[in-house]
Amino acid sequence: MVPPSLPDQADPQPRPALRRSSPIATGVVLVLLTIGMAVATHSVVRYRLWIVVIYVVLAVALGLWVVAGSARKPFTGSAGSFLESAQRSPLQWIGYSLAATLVLVAVIHVTMRPYTYLTPGQGWLTRWVFAAAALVLAAGIALSTLRRRLGPAYVALGLTAVGYVTAAAMLIHWDPEPKIDVWITLQQAADGMLEGKNMYAQNWTNSPGVQDAFTYLPFTALLLAPGRWLAGDVRWALTLITLLGALAVFLLGRPGRRTTESAPAEATHSPMTVRALVATGAAGLLLVLPGTATQVEQAWTEPLLMACLAGWALAVRRRQMVLAMICLALGLASKQHLAVLLPVLAVWPVFGWRRAIGTAGLAGVFVLPWFIASPSDMLHDTVTMLIDFQPLIFANTVFIAAINELSWTPPFYLTGAAVLFTLGSAIRRVHRQQPDLANVLRWAAMVLLVANLVNKQAFYNQYWLVAALIVISLAAARYPAAEESGPDADTDSEAVEPVPQGS
Repeated sequence: MVPPSLPDQADPQPRPALRRSSPIATGVVLVLLTIGMAVATHSVVRYRLWIVVIYVVLAVALGLWVVAGSARKPFTGSAGSFLESAQRSPLQWIGYSLAATLVLVAVIHVTMRPYTYLTPGQGWLTRWVFAAAALVLAAGIALSTLRRRLGPAYVALGLTAVGYVTAAAMLIHWDPEPKIDVWITLQQAADGMLEGKNMYAQNWTNSPGVQDAFTYLPFTALLLAPGRWLAGDVRWALTLITLLGALAVFLLGRPGRRTTESAPAEATHSPMTVRALVATGAAGLLLVLPGTATQVEQAWTEPLLMACLAGWALAVRRRQMVLAMICLALGLASKQHLAVLLPVLAVWPVFGWRRAIGTAGLAGVFVLPWFIASPSDMLHDTVTMLIDFQPLIFANTVFIAAINELSWTPPFYLTGAAVLFTLGSAIRRVHRQQPDLANVLRWAAMVLLVANLVNKQAFYNQYWLVAALIVISLAAARYPAAEESGPDADTDSEAVEPVPQGS
């Protein structure tokens, strides 16, 4: 166990990852993230070299941000009134940046037509519902920033959630049978479970794509099946799970019992903290990001992974480590590629290698019944088929760009080396810096982004998960204290005192 570092202990060389996040950097990240998701929305379903170039540029920017520790030292010099103002008034800078970002999101919704099977009129109305929800949240964030009270932001977040559910209901009602294999396999897998069938031995009827394989791990089907069983469509379960994930992100900004016990009394009773405002905006942003309409309509399952990772982050923040292991194990039992994040979490002293191994074992227990039922079918569907799957030339990845632009197929050892180098860098930095929760989430986003870029296929939904991890990290970050709020309530217990592995 790494020896605990007390928050008040003198430290002439503080760990860079524990410095408070820069208000200016946060604003830049919000804008770049929104632009990235607008590009991802446009990418469905078309390949363009300029899209890949933008993804690579954003990956470089994310890498620089993460390596730098995603934070700045407290302002001590005279670098100019601009930087000084931002550092001394973080609430205004971050609050108004959030509001401006949400206005930009609304503009993108009404000016960019996403991929959809709805009629033009139906699509227009749905996009305006998302835009209205984003504008309401922007107004609530701005008003809370101005009045230094969280009430308006909380009300606006509730209205944004209502708008999200309304738009999701419209999408599900107007497109009751989307022409995509993901939705068909999830629907028919849910029906098959009621009949005692093994999803890995089923064939899918009227699927426009994959017809004889279930390419996810079983808990994707199991966790979404209640939507089919109770309401006729797995997308209802996805909608509910997305709301639960947003709720977890919102709660990241509120002090838990342990935080309250260890923080100064004047901080815990403060009417406003920067983190609380950011978490409120981040929760709403997850519901209205550009392209959300397509994601809901197509039944893409990344919101399930987002909710599992948000639940893990919240449990870690609250020091409820058993719950954290369960949330992460649910994600691991749902999709294969989350396993690449385990080594990063294993070297982070707050979670540790024992909990990482325990989480992997729990995920193995979750999927074991399906493996026992038909090991060959499960290995074929979830491993062999994906390895042998042909590259999709309309995916926007560096791998596909090499094929389309250079007529060259990158070898596996080269793409694998890119992922391993990024993963190794993340492991090394997390182990040596022992960063806070926010920076661990950003390293996870970096690893997944590089894996997407060198993959044979990666679409909006995979890039959305990367964006979601960054949004969650903003809700978990440490910010400079607002001047009027006294000592900052945003002390990270997980960044100060690792939890013993036995607890």
